[in-house]
Amino acid sequence: MNKWTKGILALGASLLLAACGQESTTVKLGVVGDDTSNWDHAQEVLADENIDLEFVKFTDYSQPNSALAEGEIDLNAFQHQVFLENYNKEAGTDLVSIGNTVIVPLGLYSNQVDSPEEIKDGDTIAIPNDVTNGGRALLVLQAAGLIEVDPDKGITPTVSDITKYNVDIEIKELDASQTARALNDVTASIINSGVAVDAGLNPSEDPIFFEPVDENAKPYANIIAARKEDEDNETYNKVVDAFQTDETAQVIKEESNGADLPAWELFGRK
Repeated sequence: MNKWTKGILALGASLLLAACGQESTTVKLGVVGDDTSNWDHAQEVLADENIDLEFVKFTDYSQPNSALAEGEIDLNAFQHQVFLENYNKEAGTDLVSIGNTVIVPLGLYSNQVDSPEEIKDGDTIAIPNDVTNGGRALLVLQAAGLIEVDPDKGITPTVSDITKYNVDIEIKELDASQTARALNDVTASIINSGVAVDAGLNPSEDPIFFEPVDENAKPYANIIAARKEDEDNETYNKVVDAFQTDETAQVIKEESNGADLPAWELFGRK
């Protein structure tokens, strides 16, 4: 067999492979932590469309957005809209949401009382000290009837924006990772779901009060983020479609014991 015949056969084989749809596109999705079980069904659906969803795992929240902005990954899924907007403002980037994933209501936990009504004057409440989670925590305390905050401050009020204490509580601001560890030292604590799980708490059963999940909670829905120029990318939007399914919703509810909710069912695609 001469080299021309070999070349023709090789070209024919490559064309046949392409025609059979065996060539795939890889999409790199940045996540935080090792658990990607919520993505199992989406990964299978995408594989059938010759899209290889590859997880790039990060260890903390400071990394996935910079990796996305710098083109090291194609998408990320680890944050809510408020976090993304704050990152864009601080980093001068223009990352956008292309789809909702889950919403994880904040919980008020306590080893001392069984309801917010039992919290009394002089008690101490711990909340996260970062801008996004701290403001969210104050709104939870407002919903629980303990305080009132300036409505003009929107979704990121600070302690200085409290306009009224319905109960004369002391608010202790801590790093979000420390709010669970403080439970024995304070009357109650606002704890993020992931931190609660790491501390052996059950986010669906242990809180004495849950963040209301209504239209006001939409900014705290977790999202799939992309670079602005990729907002309408057909392949990336197929990733959203593959995730937002009944099968994924069932996994989310079962694996979190109802603590996490499919955000697209509550607020729409994005």
